[in-house]
Amino acid sequence: MATIKDVAREARVSVATVSRVLNKHDNISLKTKLVVENAIEKLNYEPNMLGRNLRRSKSGMILALMPSISNPFYSQIVEGIEDIATKNNYTVLISGTDSNMDKENLYFNLLKQKLIDGVILMNTLQEPEFINTLAKKYAIIQCSEYSEEVDIPFISIDNKKASYDAIKFLIKLGHKDIALINSDEEFLYARRRKEGYIEALKESGISIREEFMGQVGLGFDNGRRMVKRLLKLEKPPTAIFAVSDILAIGAIKEIHEAKLRVPEDIAVIGFDNIEFANMSTPSLTTIAQPMYQIGCEATKMLLKRIDNIDTKIDNLILDYNLIIREST
Repeated sequence: MATIKDVAREARVSVATVSRVLNKHDNISLKTKLVVENAIEKLNYEPNMLGRNLRRSKSGMILALMPSISNPFYSQIVEGIEDIATKNNYTVLISGTDSNMDKENLYFNLLKQKLIDGVILMNTLQEPEFINTLAKKYAIIQCSEYSEEVDIPFISIDNKKASYDAIKFLIKLGHKDIALINSDEEFLYARRRKEGYIEALKESGISIREEFMGQVGLGFDNGRRMVKRLLKLEKPPTAIFAVSDILAIGAIKEIHEAKLRVPEDIAVIGFDNIEFANMSTPSLTTIAQPMYQIGCEATKMLLKRIDNIDTKIDNLILDYNLIIREST
């Protein structure tokens, strides 16, 4: 593969002159420019754009770091990130960590090496002290999931209030035996959604039943397994609130397998409003997060930080909607 030195040798000019041609400097004669360009074409030389950007102190690339790129929840967020990034001449590196600390460290090293200009962080296993220290030097924004112990701007929704509204809706429909299929409560969103669930029940004078609550991983099969357990109870729930649409769709599948009907026997509400929510049978009632807008706004926040690491950026809480469909 040809190097810039090979081009300089072929054109009989200095490496610095080749560099000035590549960077479109004005103080290059037309004759020299043509000689260098002919040498580039003859040798099939491809400039290292990343290296050139780094010499200008920016890579032109940002990282969207998430636990799993297969989770459909993130697809619309990423779409928003890419749209705003592209409009601002940035490329987006999309990476999933699989909740693996070693993978996270590899990606954070890209930031330290200035191979990327900033990170939109959708979840992290790192200690707050580590993230806080990193954010003093590098542009980082928390997106959707965030830590209250980390002094970094975030964008999200009011998860507690959204959960509260979902449970209140089920109560208005006459349900009292309402189960919660929750995610791992090490995540703030899971804790907040549980708080909203409990507050709505208590406010309505409904007893909290521990056997109606469970923590599972985010996945279709986990929703099914949780419903299997719930249906074995002496008094099963008449409604289920799942903290993700994928869990809710899995729950509906298992309810049908048990020869029960949704919503006649058991009503189901999900969370997120992913594309599949309107494709399930019956279609899924859910809390709709503005995922595309979350991605757009997170990127705008990050670009401000990239321009000036000391820029004060306020946290942003966006609105959500309860989308009522056939499952309730």
